[in-house]
Parts: sequence; structure tokens; C-alpha cells
Amino acid sequence: MRQLKGLFASIFLVSSLVWISPAFAADISRLPSGLRAKVDLAVKACTKFNDGQFDLDWGAVERVDLDGDLHHDWVLNESGFACSSAASLYCGTGGCMSHFWVSEEVHSLLNQGWKVVDFGDQRVVVADIHGSNCGGINPTPCVTASVWDAEANTWRSSAGNWE
Repeated sequence: MRQLKGLFASIFLVSSLVWISPAFAADISRLPSGLRAKVDLAVKACTKFNDGQFDLDWGAVERVDLDGDLHHDWVLNESGFACSSAASLYCGTGGCMSHFWVSEEVHSLLNQGWKVVDFGDQRVVVADIHGSNCGGINPTPCVTASVWDAEANTWRSSAGNWE
């Protein structure tokens, strides 16, 4: 009975990989050209570093409405990049780059995590960033909140002046 359970588990695992891989590959092929260029640069960097093999993990590509226009934009997170010959080729103590594709352009931000929240009628990208941006060091708590200004085609953020 134990061998039969192991056989079924193995068959399930293999079939899952077969079904998952094509969908993942299709997502990569559908990336906008600006984001595909970021992946191409990452692949070249990995290959140059001791002939490494590049891998794009699940979660590296996300679809989310960044600007409130009810259409899903693209985000490419380098936290999902992996190189067989380098443990930290794409990320460091400051975090990892995330590349946001909005209005046919790539906008990149070094961060330690991000999410989109609704604040009134604004879609806000809140990102955990390196503490040096807040007058501290890496573990100093620091975030940025940015909204997309479609008219000016740019992200808007403010540090705010607390009294």
C-alpha cells in the first residue's frame, strides 16, 4: 500500500510539472518588450558569472492594476530571479529590483517587498525600502507610497514632513 501511495504521489508530481511549465513559459513569452529586456540582461549576467544557468521562479511575474484604469499592468520582480552560480546576483541588503510596466514604459524600484492598496480613489504602491532612504541604515523601518500620474506619465511620491 505504501508503494502504491508513493507511485500515485510521483505520478501527480510529474503531471503537475508538465501542466505548470507551459503556462509559465507562455507568461514569459507574453511579457512586454521592456520587461523581456530586463530578463535578457539577467540571463546574460548569470551566464557571464561562471557560466551559470538562469531560472525565473514563480512569483517573478505578476499582473496587477497599478494605476486604477481597471486593466492589469505587469510587474517583474527580481526576487524571483535565480542563477545557479551565484546566490545573490540579483538582490542584496537593499532588497531586489521590481520593474513596473505602466503606460508602455518600465519604471524600476529597489525594494524589500511591495503591495498595491486602495486609498480613496487612488491605487497606491507601498514599498518597503532600504532604511538609508529614511536617514537610517538597512534595518531602519522605511516605506514609500507612490501613485501613478497618468497625465504626467510618472510616479508621484512624497516623503512628507512630520512635526
